[in-house]
Amino acid sequence: MTQPVTPELLSSLLDEHGSALELFASQWTGMPEDCVQEAFLQLVRQSKPPDQVVPWLFRVVRNRAISLRRSSQRRQRHESAAAIERASWFQPVPRSPIDDAKLTEALRSLSDEHREVIVAKIWGGLSYEQIGEVVGTSRSSAHRRYEAGLRILRERLELTCQNEAFQNKTTTSSRNSKVG
Repeated sequence: MTQPVTPELLSSLLDEHGSALELFASQWTGMPEDCVQEAFLQLVRQSKPPDQVVPWLFRVVRNRAISLRRSSQRRQRHESAAAIERASWFQPVPRSPIDDAKLTEALRSLSDEHREVIVAKIWGGLSYEQIGEVVGTSRSSAHRRYEAGLRILRERLELTCQNEAFQNKTTTSSRNSKVG
């Protein structure tokens, strides 16, 4: 019996979507690679591959990541273990106009429903219809969540930049007044 999913297709899917799937899973778990790997294994086990493989992979990764998060939370409650620190969501980019750490923190501060839609749209390249299928909502709700999440990010990042500018200005003027 031959498998309906070829090694070439798996390789192509992993190359094109693996990083976005890991980023998507990292919203819920510190083990995003495991979620992606298990999703691909589940794809191989399918007797008939899904019609739309990429949204299917996002849904499976999401469900597995959420399950892992719940399991981890239960374990932490029972063992009183320290929280697992996640790596930054971004790789450093030379001359980035926004500090990666601030953007990561701003994304983490969003609600799950806003963050998952933004990550799926920007890094996953999914359409609003596909995102709606993945997160269990309508296309228009996915679009509204995306727009609302971006609006919140803009506000939070602008406020951070304004606070830093104010702090730099007051630090500079207090130094100047001490010198004179």
